Amino acid sequence: MNAMNLLPLQVTGAATLATVGLALWAGSGDGARATIRRAVLVLDRYATGIATVVASLALAIAVAAGAWQVVARFAINTPSIWSEALVRMALIWMAFVGIAVALRAGALVSIDVAHRYSRGAVRRSLEAASLAAVLSMLGVMFWFGWMMAERVKFQEMAGLEVSMSWGYASIPVGAAFAMIGAVAHFLDRRESELENAT
Repeated sequence: MNAMNLLPLQVTGAATLATVGLALWAGSGDGARATIRRAVLVLDRYATGIATVVASLALAIAVAAGAWQVVARFAINTPSIWSEALVRMALIWMAFVGIAVALRAGALVSIDVAHRYSRGAVRRSLEAASLAAVLSMLGVMFWFGWMMAERVKFQEMAGLEVSMSWGYASIPVGAAFAMIGAVAHFLDRRESELENAT
């Protein structure tokens, strides 16, 4: 492996360790720790709100474009060339940005049994390990998603005649929102409704 291939992993690993360490430090205590914790939660409130609106709009656009495709194809017998590509792009944006909302709510697959039966330092260690795994994956998604969006910026999406970068940009944007949601969930867990559901 050459140094270029290792650079994303090294940067992601260092950023993950620094973020988890800061989250562990800010998660307990008063003063500066509480200030950082509050700042992250305020940022999260806005970021998750924006992610929710973007994901919901993307779903609404996908439904409207899909409905138009059905009407155009079967009612007026003139298939639309842009609607299928728009549905695909909207669903991609909905999925990648919607991950942030799911992470913030703690709705992704987790280690529920180990979490429920552990207490104290063991529980916090499991939460920190889970956060590190999520942030590592999202960091790699951000890095390579950004690279792909840059690489395809001169290619056009068939049917829409816009840059392919608009589709690939959902990966780093969604990863950035999801990182904020993951750290906020670590600092302020909201899972009572999830525990009641199981």
